[in-house]
Formats: sequence, C-alpha cells, structure tokens
Amino acid sequence: MASIVMKDPPAAMKGDLFPAFHKVFSFLAVLAVVLIVLEFLLARKGMHDPDIWWHLRNAEYLFQHHDLPRYDTYSFTLAGHPWMNHEWLAEIPFYLAWRAGGLLGLKTLKILLLQAIFGGVLYLAWRESRNFKASFIACAFCSFLAQISFGPRTILFGYAYLVILLIILQRFRQRGSAPLWLLSPLFCLWVNTHGSWLLGLICFSIVIFAGWFKLSWGRIESQPWGAGQRKKLILAWLASVAALFVNPFGFHLLLYPFDLAFRQKLNISHIAEWVSVDFHDWHGKLVMVLLLVLFLGALVRKRSWSATGLLLALFGLYCGLTYVRFLFLLAILVAPLLAQILDFLPAYKAERDAPWLNALAILAMAAGMFYYWPREGALQRSLAEQYPVRAVAFLKEHPPQGRLLAFYPWGGYLEWNDHDVPVFIDGRVDIFEYEGIFQEYIDLLGVDRSKGVLDKYKIRYMLFPPDQPLSYVLERNPEWKTLYRDGVSVLLEHTGGQTGGD
Repeated sequence: MASIVMKDPPAAMKGDLFPAFHKVFSFLAVLAVVLIVLEFLLARKGMHDPDIWWHLRNAEYLFQHHDLPRYDTYSFTLAGHPWMNHEWLAEIPFYLAWRAGGLLGLKTLKILLLQAIFGGVLYLAWRESRNFKASFIACAFCSFLAQISFGPRTILFGYAYLVILLIILQRFRQRGSAPLWLLSPLFCLWVNTHGSWLLGLICFSIVIFAGWFKLSWGRIESQPWGAGQRKKLILAWLASVAALFVNPFGFHLLLYPFDLAFRQKLNISHIAEWVSVDFHDWHGKLVMVLLLVLFLGALVRKRSWSATGLLLALFGLYCGLTYVRFLFLLAILVAPLLAQILDFLPAYKAERDAPWLNALAILAMAAGMFYYWPREGALQRSLAEQYPVRAVAFLKEHPPQGRLLAFYPWGGYLEWNDHDVPVFIDGRVDIFEYEGIFQEYIDLLGVDRSKGVLDKYKIRYMLFPPDQPLSYVLERNPEWKTLYRDGVSVLLEHTGGQTGGD
C-alpha cells in the first residue's frame, strides 16, 4: 500500500540514490502489509456461509441457460413458485472463482475482497486522522469486530462498494471536487449485487445532510456545502437513485430491502445473524470496548468532531447493536472516528526509517502468506466438519426413493452437490416464509409437532445433525431406521406409517 508522500523529505533522504525504495518500503508500508496479513489470518479457515452453495447453483443456471432463474426449481415444497434472485450479479464472481479453483478459488476471492475492503478503510481512516499508526490500530480492531461476517458472502461486494462510495464522498468533502459521476454506475452495480445498496444510499444522504447547514454545537462542527457543491451532490444523488432502476426486476428489486425489514418477521427473529449484540460473547465484549473508547475519547480529547463522521458512526452503531450481521458495517463507519480518537500516537518519522529492514519484514510476511495460504485438501477437510459431505456421497450411491428433509443450513449444500434431490427448505428464506414453509420447519424442530409436518409432506428421509433433538427422537422411533451416521450427520429412513408414503 502506498505510504505518505512528504512534501519536504528530510535531508538524509534528499541525496539518496533510491528515493522510491524508501517510499515503497517505509514503516507505513509495513503496517499496511500487517493489516493485509491480519485479514488473511482471520479469513483463512472454514466455509462459514451456507448460502454460498445455492448462490453457486443460481450462477450455474445463468451460465447454462443465459437467463436468470425466476422460479424455484430446487425444492419440492415450492417447486415452480415465482422467485426473484436479487443478488445475481454477486454470484457470478464466486461461481467463476469456483470454476477456476474449487474451494480454493472461493477462499481466495473472499480473502482478496476482505483485504481490499480494509485497505480502503485504512485509507479512509488516514485521510480523517492524518495519523497512519492510529489508522492501523483502528482498522485492526475493527477487523475483529467485522469477523462475524467473514464468510464467502455476496454482501462483501456491497461493503466494497460502500468503501468506494465513502472514499469519493470524503474526497469531495475535503478537496471540494471528486468524480461524483462514478456514483450512478456504482449504485447500478450495487442494486444488482446486494440489497445493502439501501445502506449506501442512507450513508450518501447523511453526508449531504451533515454539510447542508453550518453547525457549531459544543465540539461538533460542520462546514456547509457551497451552492455549487450542493447542486453537484443533489444531481449525483438523483442520478444514483435513477440508476437503481437499471436491473432485470424493475422496482420490485428496489422494494426487496423493505420487504426483508417489514415482512420477513420469522427470518429476522429466528436466523442467528439477525439477533442483537450479546454482550456475553466476545463480539459483544469488543463492542463494549469500542463504546468505552468512544466515550472516553469524547470526554478526554479536547478536539472538534466532524458532524459527518459522527452521524455515520452513530448510524453504524445503531445497525450493529440492533443486528450482529451489521457489525461489519459498524466497523467500516466507525474506523475513521476511532483513528481520530487515537491520533495522539507519535507521528511517523521518515528519518528514523530502516527501509532495508522494512523490505525484509514485508517479504517475510508475503512469504508467510504464500506458505500458509489454504490448500484444497485442508479446505475439503474443513468442509467435511461443517457439512454432510460423506452423507451426500452415500445418497449419490443410494438415490433416495422419496422425499428428503435436510437440515436448514444444509439445503443449499445439497442443492449444489446433488441436483437430483429436491430439498424441503434452503437459505432463500423469503419465499419459504411467504408460503408458510419456514414456520412449518420451525414447528418440525419443536419435535412434539414434527409428525404433522412429516406426514403432510410425506417425508421418507431425514438428514440432520446427530445432536439435534429431532434426530435423537427419530433414531429411537421404531418406525425410522438409520441408513448412515457419522459425527456430522445422520440419515434416517421412515419404514412405516403415513409419513413414508410416496
């Protein structure tokens, strides 16, 4: 990552034969590479997002049929039901990564995305604080905060777009000019990539609003936009909104984030990433530390605070405290403010730099990343610890002769790895909630109400983790027999009564 270019380099460097060498291998470059290594270490293990599999299936359909899937063809509960693939554009790079390198391709794309995102956040924090050390510490802390969403997720592209948006708006706020014309194509890509475009539009609106009036309230200050700047920002905002309609689904795609917020109640209340911050787990403790640092910073640091940065951080805090999935959003929005609080750290002194030592450190870290980069075999073993890999292989050798009900997080994995077996439910919660299937799945987990669901859908096979209460009950039910069992999954077949019918 490029280091700070000083307008007047020290005398010791003026006559240096290799001034570019000093810049490339400065101590600041070492810190930037350390942050890159940190993202690598936090993201190198596991395949922690079960939705990636049905995303791959969607992209495969697109490449095979040159059209987007518009009806459900993966389940037997809603076969033929209209469905909108609202994240279709983000699925393509993941699918291409899979075709290029399998699990290793997926893992590599995820790591590179995370490194790019936090590289951009580091730049944002430095531009606000002008203290690279403070920016590094802020971004390192925020990386742990955001780790809860470090899976191979389509929303990573949304966060990358958010960082680009914030960089452009920051440049416009600080310099008075920026390529605002890029924002409309950015939002056009964003709306086709992920529903987080709405978060971006809110952040865009906050930046405009924070500079609409001159403000001096205590230590909070805001410089108003000039008349020309206001006009440019409003035009860019309107153009960005207009660009949202350039998508395959029209205004229906724009309504999806609101549909999720106000209509998908079971999704919000039962999926783990939609819970509020729990201050008993380690992510909650990190949030507590962040709140303490922000409070002490506001109390102790006698400095002025930008209304723009403060409002963005407050928006991030609201989202992150309400739903843990938005701790990543909080990390992006709060890092610049956190860097400003920490800007009491000693400034970088180029004359004390040791570029040759820095170069060795950077090369050593690069070599370490290369050596410890995930391997396909290790990823396959990790996958087998989270998903029913061996059970699915058993199903391929012994095709089921009836309907199979798989554990909810495994629906997408089964769809991707065995196209011949339709599932009961998968991670596309929206349509399953609309039609009551998700509620029936929740009833099924209640054990005492499971028989009604199993009978209604004539379920013959069950594929569940062995530690689930339903697995325990059915394994001891004489009407069910165990076909396959390992430490990850158990495959059961119904052998009598109404449930086993065709």
